[in-house]
Amino acid sequence: MIHNDILRRLRFALKVNDGAAIDIFKLAGYEMEQDYLQCIMKREEEEGFIRCRDKILSLFLDGLIIKRRGKQEGVEPKVLKGEERINNNEILRKIKIAMTYRDDDMIEILKYANFRVSKGELSALFRKPDHRSYKACGDQLLRNFLQGMVKKYRPETKHASKNP
Repeated sequence: MIHNDILRRLRFALKVNDGAAIDIFKLAGYEMEQDYLQCIMKREEEEGFIRCRDKILSLFLDGLIIKRRGKQEGVEPKVLKGEERINNNEILRKIKIAMTYRDDDMIEILKYANFRVSKGELSALFRKPDHRSYKACGDQLLRNFLQGMVKKYRPETKHASKNP
C-alpha cells in the first residue's frame, strides 16, 4: 500500500482537512507546505502527484499521536533518515497509540470491513521483528483497518468501501 493512500484514507476517516493536517505536521516539528500537501494527497494518475515519503507519513502519525495524546516530556518524534523505512506494522502501531485503541477496539474496527482477526494474530503484529511470534502486517490487513475506520467514523459516507 502506498503511503499516499494511507495518509489520504486516514485523513478522510478522521475528517482532517488541509489546515488541520498542516497543524498535525507542526506538532511533530515539520513545516508542511500547502502545495506539497496537495501533491501528496493526489492519486497516482492525477497530474502533479508526488509519492509520499516514509519520513512524511511517520511525521504525520507522530503529530497525530501528539495531537490526540499530548506531548511526552523529554521525548521528541523520531525523524526517519533518508534510507530508513516505516513498515505496515509500525504504521498500525502508531495509529493504535494515537487513537488509544485496545486489541478489542482494533478487532471491532476490522469487523466493520468484514475482516476477521483473532487477538493472537493481532498481538503478533505488535511484537518485535526478532520475536518468534512476530507477523508482518500485510497491505490487505492495513487497507481493511483503514476502511473499517472510515465506516466507523464516517457512517454517513455511502461509498466508504471505495478509496476516499
